[in-house]
Amino acid sequence: MSNAMLYGLCGAGLVGLGLFGLIVHPQPLRKILAFNLLGGGVFLLFGVVARRGAAAGLAGDPVPQALVITGLVVAFAATALAVALLVRLFQETGERPDGQTDSQP
Repeated sequence: MSNAMLYGLCGAGLVGLGLFGLIVHPQPLRKILAFNLLGGGVFLLFGVVARRGAAAGLAGDPVPQALVITGLVVAFAATALAVALLVRLFQETGERPDGQTDSQP
């Protein structure tokens, strides 16, 4: 089993876990984390595809690496924005994401 195949299987596992979390969990914070896990798996799969092309004797292409790095930065910013919006929603409504109400004023 080569390294690329191992990374590909790990990426597919991350995508599967992320999809499972998106479908099964009704809490918004868990959905945000599952979506982040799904994105990490997609980035890993994209890196594996770019690496396999370079291992096949083709010239190494820096574009996939740059896209993955840019995607990681954008995913981090989007996750921070989603969590900030979720905290703001909690402050405005006083209702926790799991459906319970907050007892503090």
